[in-house]
Amino acid sequence: MDNLSGKVALVTGGGRGLGAAICQTVAEAGAIAIAADIQIDLAEAVAHDLRQNGMEAIALPLDVTDEQQVETVIQKIMDQYGKIDILINNAGTDVTLPIEELSIEDWDKVMSVNLRAPFVLSKAILPLMKQQGSGHIVNIASTAAKRVWSNASVYHASKWGLMGLSHSLHVEARPHGVKVTAIVAGGMRTPFLLDRFPDIDPGILQDPKNVADTVRYVLMQPAETVIPEVMVLPMREGSWP
Repeated sequence: MDNLSGKVALVTGGGRGLGAAICQTVAEAGAIAIAADIQIDLAEAVAHDLRQNGMEAIALPLDVTDEQQVETVIQKIMDQYGKIDILINNAGTDVTLPIEELSIEDWDKVMSVNLRAPFVLSKAILPLMKQQGSGHIVNIASTAAKRVWSNASVYHASKWGLMGLSHSLHVEARPHGVKVTAIVAGGMRTPFLLDRFPDIDPGILQDPKNVADTVRYVLMQPAETVIPEVMVLPMREGSWP
């Protein structure tokens, strides 16, 4: 028997890739999956497939950089379900350029999606979880928060920042019965990499389902246990430079 039955799980970037895989795994574990995505057609397809297979899911349009849309989505969920048990800050983006070619607009965009949005969503939802006396925020980080490579300054900055945010929230939330976890994910076979780097060898990447299963594992820990951070790597991913 699972312990996600009836829990309401908001997944940002839930329309494809890892977000879609997370929606699938939490719904299989009994949760109500809310696929929130700026591409609502993709989120609708994810939610439709889950409902077709007997699971509970809805799709909501969400640009995570728009505070008003964040407030609207949260209000819709609260109106319909009366609670939010799980927040998965999964939405992410990147601009891969040398710093001299990286525009200030590019920097602001990546930071807004990868770091500011998890802050805005957590700031809005953590108080609701505190009132409930329970809840779980999962932040999808990256090995980019543990090591560096060239032409990715803004991505590294955003993911290192997300790790700092996640661990600070872990400390703040624990006394209120709320858990916070950072998932440090290695490369996955998702559009995030495959669309931007068509020459990449898919064999060195991992199935996003494997990372999604780790998210579910973290969520299903006993109430007395929290996992603040876990790393999930492909077996063939390169060693740390």
